[in-house]
Amino acid sequence: MTTSDQAKRILITGGTGLVGSAIKHVVENEPDRDKRNEEYFFISSKDCDLRNREETEVLFKKYQPTHVIHLAALVGGLFRNLSRNLDFFRENMEINDNVLSVAYQTGVKKVISCLSTCIFPDKTTYPIDETMVHSGPPHDSNFGYSYAKRMIDVLNRGYFVQHGVQYTSIIPTNVYGPNDNFNIEDGHVLPGLIHKCYLAKQNNTPLIIWGSGKPLRQFIYSYDLAKLYLWVLREYDSIEPIILSVGEEDEVSIKQAADAVVKAMNFTGEIKYDTTRADGQFKKTASNVKLRRYLPDFQFTPFEEAIQYTCDWFVKNYDRARK
Repeated sequence: MTTSDQAKRILITGGTGLVGSAIKHVVENEPDRDKRNEEYFFISSKDCDLRNREETEVLFKKYQPTHVIHLAALVGGLFRNLSRNLDFFRENMEINDNVLSVAYQTGVKKVISCLSTCIFPDKTTYPIDETMVHSGPPHDSNFGYSYAKRMIDVLNRGYFVQHGVQYTSIIPTNVYGPNDNFNIEDGHVLPGLIHKCYLAKQNNTPLIIWGSGKPLRQFIYSYDLAKLYLWVLREYDSIEPIILSVGEEDEVSIKQAADAVVKAMNFTGEIKYDTTRADGQFKKTASNVKLRRYLPDFQFTPFEEAIQYTCDWFVKNYDRARK
């Protein structure tokens, strides 16, 4: 029996958030779902406080996972990170250490943790790739979160060298899609833009975009990321991180992203850029060459199509969306 044929019990921490919801959607719609010997358990912070070691041990004892997709984290946008770097470091370190150590303690075969491109050095050459994670300090704006995420890679190496277990990590670029956090103050750039555009349209007021609109980002649709995450779960056999991203040629400016949101929301009002707001890193272009070596034919959803779907979802689910 191959590894892929053996029964998998997959625990997803942060399972009701943006990426967890996308994984659930993709799994439920896979054409060969019934043939796969996989059972999924989607866990939220309401089910367990992963900062608490005892609660984490109880959770793993209850579900007895063979595999873990670790998405849970204390997260926030640029402006929240700026004010709470210590909290972001300490709480994420607690979460990650508990998840990985209890996973090892209970015999979990594989853990795939979710990192972020913000972990890369602030002063670097582009495009960034998987070999550059530890080659310099991250950007000052979110150093707490970034260093905590980097330490997952250190832990993965430690568990492999000392215990021979295969824990790995993925590094997505800016993720967006249904079930995102659309909070304007604490959310990331695209969901914040979508929410602000919705309100501007409803209230017949100008759309205020924070910053200059010039910074560049690679955005990955959550349903595309979910498909790639499942590939990592089933097929990727290295402890080394792997960047999951659209190509360098698909990088867009914040202004281009805003234009796509405006078009999808059919907003015809005034648009203003508030340049008193910080831009953050100008760019953090990531290479997906490693991913393409494994999956040369993977098709990403076109940006405007995925933005349209996300905006439609937000409008339809406005009352229940996180905001």
